[in-house]
Amino acid sequence: MFTPLPAAEIRRAVRQGFEEDLAQGDATTASIFPSPVPARAEIIAQQLLVVAGMAAAVQTFLMVDPTLRLSVSKGDGDRAKNGEPLLQIEGDGRSILQAERVALNFLQHLSGIATLTQRFCHAVRGYPASILDTRKTLPGWRALQKWAVSLGGGINHRHSLSDGILIKDNHLALLQHTRRPVERACRLAHARCSSALPIIVEVESLSEVRQALAGKPDIILLDNMAPDLVRRAVALIKKQALVEVSGGITLKSVRAMAAAGADRISIGALTHSAPAATVSLVMTLTRPARRRRS
Repeated sequence: MFTPLPAAEIRRAVRQGFEEDLAQGDATTASIFPSPVPARAEIIAQQLLVVAGMAAAVQTFLMVDPTLRLSVSKGDGDRAKNGEPLLQIEGDGRSILQAERVALNFLQHLSGIATLTQRFCHAVRGYPASILDTRKTLPGWRALQKWAVSLGGGINHRHSLSDGILIKDNHLALLQHTRRPVERACRLAHARCSSALPIIVEVESLSEVRQALAGKPDIILLDNMAPDLVRRAVALIKKQALVEVSGGITLKSVRAMAAAGADRISIGALTHSAPAATVSLVMTLTRPARRRRS
């Protein structure tokens, strides 16, 4: 079950969107429509997708115009088929036009992340491996992007550098003057850091796996290893630590990694390369009902 995104985080993102798009007004709409235009709009899915960003889209329309009437057909975390309506909006067409792009940006980008995450989760069905994201997120959008991953069934890795100890290749590069740098780094982390923080160490060879085992980390991250080498590493680790794999994992390769024995599969592409979901906003003019003659 995913955790709802805090309302304050949504408001912050929506305000930031407006600062970029509407701070100086809407020149096009203002030049064509000097007075209110009664309209109705519908946002429609144009592919199979996992909805993410609906709360932000709703907040976007209401922040432009609190008098708009909105009806949500598919909420965050729901699945939608091609052609299904997601949201209906009714009111001043000028307000709908002003909010359209910011609202669609939230829905397209975040639904794209959730949908791609779900595809990865489905690809490893039958294995106990979990799909994790990374910190490869857009500045200012991390909470939103990681929340979208959770909507798709993924698990959030570290939200920030303070959430865990992840010893990577460049940390180890600064320990190359020492003997057995992987083991040394793990021992230093155990000695100097809170026991509540998990220790993860990234390795690239079986010899480094052996060093890691001597350092007793919680998780050994096998970076850029082929499935056969992952299988050998898993046999060497023998459940003395959780096994994570990373490095260029694709929908074609992820199941092989799960079959090789990985407990966790971290995928940067979930947030940095997810294709935007295809949704559209269709608007029509509405006319007030004619008064009956007395």
